[in-house]
Amino acid sequence: IDPQVQSAGDRWVPALGYLREYERLIKKSEQGELTTAELSFLIEKFDPAELFQFKHERELSIALLKQWLVKYKFKNWHVTQSREMEVTPAMRTKRAEEIASTLNEHDRWHTHGRGIPMDVLRTELNLKIDDYGEYPELNDIIKTYYKLLWDFAMKRGMNGVIHTVGWLRPL
Repeated sequence: IDPQVQSAGDRWVPALGYLREYERLIKKSEQGELTTAELSFLIEKFDPAELFQFKHERELSIALLKQWLVKYKFKNWHVTQSREMEVTPAMRTKRAEEIASTLNEHDRWHTHGRGIPMDVLRTELNLKIDDYGEYPELNDIIKTYYKLLWDFAMKRGMNGVIHTVGWLRPL
């Protein structure tokens, strides 16, 4: 979860990259290892208000992920798999925090420009994921829908589409 923010040059950039580099330079400064070039870069490029915004964007992305996981992903999680204990709201929240924290480890994932493979999410984050690819008919339906939606978006000059349920109104 790496929020994209608009930089001063009107480019979209990963907020975590800015924060990570800032923290690295501050640590070097505290250790007396900051070079003149790095100090100059730090003074010229890092705007305190922008960093403040980036920190809040990071916290918002974490909060939204936690909320989504508890409300949707974990809504039918009633019993733990290994110990067969009843799952409490606090347990759902704690698990969501663990996942959000892991996904926020910029040094672990290295980039926001690629997805995290399902097998990595299953093994490293211990997430239960339904693979619609295991169901050929459902797989075909989803791919057909995606192609139609992509074609619709491209013909209308859209960069993306968000499909929501219950918002469609008849023309």
